[in-house]
Amino acid sequence: MFQRILVSAAVLAVLCLAAGCQRSAPPGPNVWAMVNGHPILRQEVDRYYRSQMDQRQQPSPEEEALLKLNILDELVNNELLWEQAQKLGLEATDGEVERQFAELKLPYSEQAFEHQLALRGITVDQLKSELRENISIQKLINRKIVSNIRISEQEISAAYSRNHDAFNVAEPEFHVAQIVVTPYRDKQVRNRKNDDATTLGQAERKIRMLLGRLRAGANFAQLAMDYSEDPMTASTGGDLGFIPESALNQGNPELKRVVMALKPGQISGIIRTKKSFRIIRLIAKLSPGERKLSDPEVQQAIRNALRDRMEQVLRAAYLASLRSQARVTNYLARDLLASGGELPAEEPSSSSSGGKAPAPALAPEAAPAGVPKSAPLPSAAKPAARSNSVL
Repeated sequence: MFQRILVSAAVLAVLCLAAGCQRSAPPGPNVWAMVNGHPILRQEVDRYYRSQMDQRQQPSPEEEALLKLNILDELVNNELLWEQAQKLGLEATDGEVERQFAELKLPYSEQAFEHQLALRGITVDQLKSELRENISIQKLINRKIVSNIRISEQEISAAYSRNHDAFNVAEPEFHVAQIVVTPYRDKQVRNRKNDDATTLGQAERKIRMLLGRLRAGANFAQLAMDYSEDPMTASTGGDLGFIPESALNQGNPELKRVVMALKPGQISGIIRTKKSFRIIRLIAKLSPGERKLSDPEVQQAIRNALRDRMEQVLRAAYLASLRSQARVTNYLARDLLASGGELPAEEPSSSSSGGKAPAPALAPEAAPAGVPKSAPLPSAAKPAARSNSVL
């Protein structure tokens, strides 16, 4: 897991010298960065760090420093996005916050919910504050980035021509989406609600709630993005892409039986496997042969892949623009350079130090909202989406 951050985190520390990491002392104990006068505390970084680490792992001091440096940089980006959302009048309303809070709390009993809050050392007010920030940042991203993306028919046609061979179907394929709920805490969960069942009872209540909402007409992709606990597919609405029949034959027999029995557009009931509960939706079924560009499914798959790539480019450019106009001081990077890579010792501090409360979540804390993340490497057991894998 550490390979992904080695280069970026190391570069951050080196560039700190050229980016104005001043030699002035931090304005308070355990202040690791300042963003336009706002402190980011060591405690915030440590909370995210603990959420990403497996307790069985014993990282080296160098690995720990690299990961914390990378987390701090993401928190800086998050603060910039939050400030910009406020400037543009995109702060979430009380109603929006309360709706998300109610949805987040829904799978838990009152006692279980309070227990989750106590485990993470946060209050209801802190949780709502974090939800407000996350909603606001998403509204900013939608306005400044997503709404400006336009994919032309010419771009779709060109992408199809470049990857023509990939659209030949050698055997029946099934376009499948899933919602996954597990009865244990998973540090890799990255759904929009930061929602993660941690016991068998919670998992059963949650999957029943989701099936009920689906049968009442809720959008499958939106529920998957909000609640699915599969880190590979939650961000894409549970979309597994097109799965060849031969791949289904190598997987779970019950899942294959369910997929083969569904008609396009239908959803399954609750499927219980050894480690999870699942709900499956069959989006489309393809017969062997060439998939023509005239096929609306092909066009939409290409459009989605091009849109995803453009969104990542624009996100990175927008963040770079905000950084160029901001006053950012990275005290951690400065201290690492001065000490030869050794993390500074924690200083005694009071609760009045001025930093934000550590990011609250009922599930393992997710990466800061609005910040683009590298997707995890796909599992060998899950076929990649055909269209996205070739564009």
